[in-house]
Amino acid sequence: MIADKGYSSRAIRAWLRRRGIAATIPERRDQRAGRLRRGSAGGRPPAFDAQIYRRRNVVERCFARLKQYRAIATRYDKTALSYQGMLDLATLLMWL
Repeated sequence: MIADKGYSSRAIRAWLRRRGIAATIPERRDQRAGRLRRGSAGGRPPAFDAQIYRRRNVVERCFARLKQYRAIATRYDKTALSYQGMLDLATLLMWL
């Protein structure tokens, strides 16, 4: 799972760890300062791979381009099937 700093908490990291999900979440500045303030009792920093985190940008840009289509951004479609059709149409138009 690749997430931004808003999802950086002990509870979320523990939940992911219990389920065997590898997480790439940057540590917030206040969490880093608190860990360093506690010294050796603060534990080691969570694993973070900057190369993997950079790929998150591709997904974010894709969502931004999809939301340019008003029907997708506001979810006008009543059924999941018609919404999926609109997503398919939008991705095809982006691809062409």
